[in-house]
Amino acid sequence: MTPPPVYLAIDLGATSGRVIAGTLSEGRIALQEVHRFPTAGVRLPSGHHWDILALYRSVLEGLGMAAREYGSRIVGIGVDTWGVDYSLLDSHGRSLGDPYQYRDSRTDGAMEQVRELVPAEKIYGETGIQFMFFNSIYQLHAERSSDAGRLEAASDLLFLPDLLSYWLCGVKIQERSIASTSQLWNPCTEAWSNDLLDALKLPRRLFRPVTEPGTILGELLPHVREETGLGAVPVIAVAGHDTGSAVAGAPLTSEAPAFLSSGTWSIMGIESPRPILNDAARDAGFSNEAGVDGTTRFLKNICGMWLVEQLREQWSKDGENYSYERLLALAAEAPAFASIIDPDDPRFARPGGMAGRIQDFCRETGQPVPQTPGAFVRLAFESLACKYRLVFESLEQLAGRSFPSLRIVGGGSQNAFLNQCTANALGRPVAAGPVEATSLGNVLLQLKAVGAISDLAEGRSVIEKSFETRIFEPMDSAVWAEAVDRLRELLNR
Repeated sequence: MTPPPVYLAIDLGATSGRVIAGTLSEGRIALQEVHRFPTAGVRLPSGHHWDILALYRSVLEGLGMAAREYGSRIVGIGVDTWGVDYSLLDSHGRSLGDPYQYRDSRTDGAMEQVRELVPAEKIYGETGIQFMFFNSIYQLHAERSSDAGRLEAASDLLFLPDLLSYWLCGVKIQERSIASTSQLWNPCTEAWSNDLLDALKLPRRLFRPVTEPGTILGELLPHVREETGLGAVPVIAVAGHDTGSAVAGAPLTSEAPAFLSSGTWSIMGIESPRPILNDAARDAGFSNEAGVDGTTRFLKNICGMWLVEQLREQWSKDGENYSYERLLALAAEAPAFASIIDPDDPRFARPGGMAGRIQDFCRETGQPVPQTPGAFVRLAFESLACKYRLVFESLEQLAGRSFPSLRIVGGGSQNAFLNQCTANALGRPVAAGPVEATSLGNVLLQLKAVGAISDLAEGRSVIEKSFETRIFEPMDSAVWAEAVDRLRELLNR
């Protein structure tokens, strides 16, 4: 048999990046990891930045490895990354500095300053996006306020997946799903909000008509072909926001559309045919992000594995290197429900010192203070599961319907301990998998672009047949309901 064509998904998350090869054969999709690399940033005198050239070098290395393994079978490349971050380019296409990391402190106070210029009701009515301090709107306000002159010198603003695609094929775009994370794009008019751009004195020239996911952009540039050994492979605009690709790669149905993309961030929502832009959605902190095929991802961002990632990093610096498997075993041995925290408390948003911050929260709320790694991790996972329940309740209220189950995708879908906690807290079955939903969604959009599948529904059906789903049934409902009420009381203080 002739080996099937290969589609390369370049998938960059906030902690690691991957180049993954995807194939479609006999009605099933298969993935093979080609290259994995860290995506850590770098701290400079100007703040926390992404080392974008190092990331691009890792991408090229991965493409070269793929070329050596698959050769002429490679027929497509797509790029997705985390949201909101961007790069400014001059009229010659040259970068005006390394992109800032979204957690950089330059946005301190920016949200409040923007709200003095434009009321919160107006911002949400124009964009339908959850208010988070790192959104592009606040980064750009901080940029304009810095007097660095980059906005004035810039001819283009490219979000990170669009930047990497530009470096690969020479075509500049602003893809729809990644543009919608900025809190500057209007999901009703499907255009940039000129009212917000003008109020914040952001140059309109930087904001292009958005490009739909599934658009073929152009072939690899000659020097990229020379360096990687690839041929004239087309670069395809996928859902550039990794959550957009993850949701595309989730085998959702109209009967069970609720999802949780579980990684550094936990992102819970539904795929909706239209935006939900009422005051209740705004007050509950929900976003209307652009999905695939004209859909809206109505969702809320929740602090996810970030808490445990930061704890692991802190313990590693102290000389204790814990694997996730070891931490899960220690968590299972620790006492249940000793304390509970709000994972989205602002004190947990910045890097560093996570153990001390969690201990301070517990002291301030009159709860036992965790001391051991197992106690910290159990507290983090139980608190996350309780927060999921509160968000799930809001999601049902805002959507005006109940959801029979929750589909968890992404790296966190491998965490059986957290998945069981989530099912217990929700009182609903949890379907876990696929793990690599983001790469699957990336590949699925490439398949759609070249006509190998007809639509999103067909692609999801193929994914469901290709990967195992593990079901977690709820247990101990009364105990978990009490824990959820404890968190609810904390939040209402």
